Amino acid sequence: MDIAFPFRIDGRGRVAEAASDEHVRQLIEQVLFTMPGERVNRPTFGSGLMQLVFAPLSPELATATQVLAQGALQQWLGELILVESVQVEAEDARLKVTVQYLVRRGQQRRVAEFER
Repeated sequence: MDIAFPFRIDGRGRVAEAASDEHVRQLIEQVLFTMPGERVNRPTFGSGLMQLVFAPLSPELATATQVLAQGALQQWLGELILVESVQVEAEDARLKVTVQYLVRRGQQRRVAEFER
């Protein structure tokens, strides 16, 4: 078991835990939606994806966003997962990111969707 994200206390008064698969999914969410500079001791951590929500939509922006997200995931989680694909859809002020990845430990293929 790993510490759950977001950090919280469970019903027993202990630090909430997450199963391995859910923990990896939570790590992906942290990388995607953390802005570089947001974490004091890791100023380069994150993807900067949220900056793109208000940018004008275009095919070029969609491609740049996918590359940005995939690069950040490989940089920060490359030892845990192999990113196979990233799809980003922006609609109004909503951002939907779908990540297909392979968990290196156990070679399990997973798909995770995130919306902000």
